[in-house]
Amino acid sequence: MTPARPDTDREKIVVQIDPDLEAIVPGFLANRQRDLTTIEACLKQGDLNTIRLLGHRMKGDGGGYGFDQISTIGHHLEEAALAKDLVTLQHQQEHLRDFLARVTVVCKR
Repeated sequence: MTPARPDTDREKIVVQIDPDLEAIVPGFLANRQRDLTTIEACLKQGDLNTIRLLGHRMKGDGGGYGFDQISTIGHHLEEAALAKDLVTLQHQQEHLRDFLARVTVVCKR
């Protein structure tokens, strides 16, 4: 049996962005990393409203920056928070963590 590979060895997710966004995408991704930390804290505290708001914002902002997957995660976070679905919230939190760990940004030229 082959041992499990650590997350750092998993295949990268390549996202191509418009050159006009090159300077602001690092800040966008850093903000999503902060959102992840906030989501973790909110899950521990039972603050589903803040998670709903963060998900709503990710849903709206992701595509504009070229990150459709973040929009999708945001949509699921928002819906799960409204439904008080803790299992889905934890799953989406892990999905966001995995995405941020594996994403590689490539500028379209």
